[in-house]
Amino acid sequence: MIPKKNPEIEIGRNSSLYFAIGLNVMLFLSWQALEHKTYEKSDIAMDILNVEAEADEEIPIINVNTPPPPPPPAVVSESIEIVEDIEEVEETIIESTEIAQDDAIKEVVAVSDVEVEEVEEEVEVAFAVIEDVPVFPGCEGKSRSEKKACFQEKIQAHVLKNFNYPQTALDLQLQGRVSVIFVIDTKGHVTGIRSRGPDKILEREAERIIGLLPKMKPGKQRGRPVKVAYAVPIFFKFHEG
Repeated sequence: MIPKKNPEIEIGRNSSLYFAIGLNVMLFLSWQALEHKTYEKSDIAMDILNVEAEADEEIPIINVNTPPPPPPPAVVSESIEIVEDIEEVEETIIESTEIAQDDAIKEVVAVSDVEVEEVEEEVEVAFAVIEDVPVFPGCEGKSRSEKKACFQEKIQAHVLKNFNYPQTALDLQLQGRVSVIFVIDTKGHVTGIRSRGPDKILEREAERIIGLLPKMKPGKQRGRPVKVAYAVPIFFKFHEG
């Protein structure tokens, strides 16, 4: 025989509704628990402080053994005895060590007895103001003005003869004026070559040309050989073909 269920008293009929109601109640309680605020209570102990006046302690006075005061100075009786001056005291005479005017050296030295040694000074004179210009080989036997003009012509001819345009300068298209200064010493040698130009390559070439100058007859000032400074410009200029 199969038992019959009463539909009015079926328990699982409203289970979903009860579940929803229970879930909402749990959420509400959880929210309330999270929002609940608590505060710390500080316990303050209220005590009564009894302050009693402390009695001032008397500090005992301690007597320190101090040294006794010094005794009063003794009274000295002064007695003056007069003694007659019997012994004669010899005075010591101290002679001065300075030379008096009468003791001065009276030896007279003649001017002719003094030898004056001549010191040769290294004098450098510019080419424009030298009395006797250096003589370039091939310019001998000419007058002063002719020697000067011949010297300048020989210098120009020497530069043209030994001129060589550096290939590196051509590749880099370097050109310009190089001023060369040199000195003809008292022996006729070319020394002290210095140059200034637009590039070191051109300066080295200009110094090489001047370094090939031959030995000359040195210039003279007041009849004595002196150093003579001379400056020559060398132009480096290429033409594009």
